[in-house]
Amino acid sequence: MIFLFGPLWSGKRAAAREILHCDDAELARRAVWDVQELARARADLETLAEELADKDVVIATEVGGGIVPVDAAERTARERAGRLNCLLAERADTVVRVFCGIPMVIKGELP
Repeated sequence: MIFLFGPLWSGKRAAAREILHCDDAELARRAVWDVQELARARADLETLAEELADKDVVIATEVGGGIVPVDAAERTARERAGRLNCLLAERADTVVRVFCGIPMVIKGELP
């Protein structure tokens, strides 16, 4: 599995299309994105990470930077998203951070 993460609108999906050499339709079949939203709703992050690891590409938006929310539920959601990212990075063959449209490999190698 290739795990891509980075800020909102940083070019993660475009990087995934380039890495996989595919179009939007194929990307939709081979990848899952916005997994930070899945972490918000799931109690067992280990199981979620195992399920997501079956995809070719998993894409997450970093939500932990910036001002810490006042709302306790939002703080919990950010914490869960960060924990899921750690679990996904652990399971991934390749981890890529995308920033300003530039993919930077931080674990493994691109295919």
